[in-house]
Amino acid sequence: MSRAAARSVYATLDGWRRQMVEQGHDLLDAALRRAERIRTAAAGMPGLRPMGQEVVDAGLAAAYDPLKIVIDVRELGVSGMQATEWVRDHCHVDLGGSDTCRITASVTHADDDHTEEVLLGALRALTEGAGSIERRPPVHLPEPSVLELEQAMLPRAAFFAEAEHVPVERAAGRICAETISPYPPGVPVIAPGEVITDEVLDYLRSGAEHGVLVPDAADSSLRTLRVVRTMS
Repeated sequence: MSRAAARSVYATLDGWRRQMVEQGHDLLDAALRRAERIRTAAAGMPGLRPMGQEVVDAGLAAAYDPLKIVIDVRELGVSGMQATEWVRDHCHVDLGGSDTCRITASVTHADDDHTEEVLLGALRALTEGAGSIERRPPVHLPEPSVLELEQAMLPRAAFFAEAEHVPVERAAGRICAETISPYPPGVPVIAPGEVITDEVLDYLRSGAEHGVLVPDAADSSLRTLRVVRTMS
């Protein structure tokens, strides 16, 4: 980075810091009130269930960020991924991350009444148009404890071990030799060295049928899995 570019970056950071010192309380307070208005309005729309502090109280999350609007859309009969795609195609609005159950949107101090109404308009349109979205097979979400797999080998040893590809129907009980990370959320469900179970296979296969991406698998269709070759 050149000195001129570095000075520009530091000047930008210093300008942001000054704005937060002088106006930060009012800006963030307004953003928090706007986020709460959006959340309340979304709660009044059929099929939308905004999530709040209750997920922390139930032990399902470590913390709650009120500037993140997280909405469960399963009552609409679609996944969060389908809802996000529909809103982008029909309303030209890009939402944040989504998964099989939820959509998200972020509110910042840069938002105003116009962007608030654009988001609420897109959510209203989604509730009205969800019936036209093609239904896909549901994803069989396992209990969190099911994802805690047995580690039979060190990850490095399993990854570099002699391996073979087996049909997914015959993969249960085998030691995985690759990382399997369905996206969203993009978090590994199976890591090298872990023992594959029927429950996890059911989750992965139903996710693939629904349209979840698995970018790091050798066979992204999940028809086969890479496992450590057994010694005969």
